[in-house]
Amino acid sequence: MKTKDLSEKHDLHGVRVAVLATDGFEQSELMVPVDALESCGARVDIITPEGDGIRGWEEENWGQIIAADHSLDDVAPEDYHALLLPGGVMNSDAIRMLPAAQEFASWFFKDDKHVFVICHGAQVLIDAGVVKGRTMTSYRAIATDLKNAGVKWKDEEVVRDGKLISSRSPDDLPAFCTAICAALDHAKSAVSRS
Repeated sequence: MKTKDLSEKHDLHGVRVAVLATDGFEQSELMVPVDALESCGARVDIITPEGDGIRGWEEENWGQIIAADHSLDDVAPEDYHALLLPGGVMNSDAIRMLPAAQEFASWFFKDDKHVFVICHGAQVLIDAGVVKGRTMTSYRAIATDLKNAGVKWKDEEVVRDGKLISSRSPDDLPAFCTAICAALDHAKSAVSRS
């Protein structure tokens, strides 16, 4: 994925994005979107349950350790323009069980902010009760979970439902990154014009 192409098209200076993750996140689903957002000028904060560094999962092995910027208890969702939820089975299973994570994620829906989710990342949104009536995609393994939560599920690389943008897997990262950078740039431009 060429982030230079995105940075030439989108100016995200002044935009803040929260990434909520823990150990076992799918490494590419965190690192590639973060790189794309930062290359366009966004400030991206990695938020973990305890504020500790987290280790990614890359295919069949543990990946890199990523430093956390903040713990979940030390941030306020209103300080961010968007939330990014990467996948990874272990990550998503752990995050979805945390009431503080559910509350943090649901705030973005209540305040009509952007939420970007890929692969298994949508599991916390199911538990937060914010997906009923939405149109989304995800990794096929959680499609039934989303449908049971009231989602109209589509097998497409990127699905947009208002300010919610979802993708299926690392294969969709180029389209996902293009969509999330464009959405934030459009929102920033709309605010600037008003």
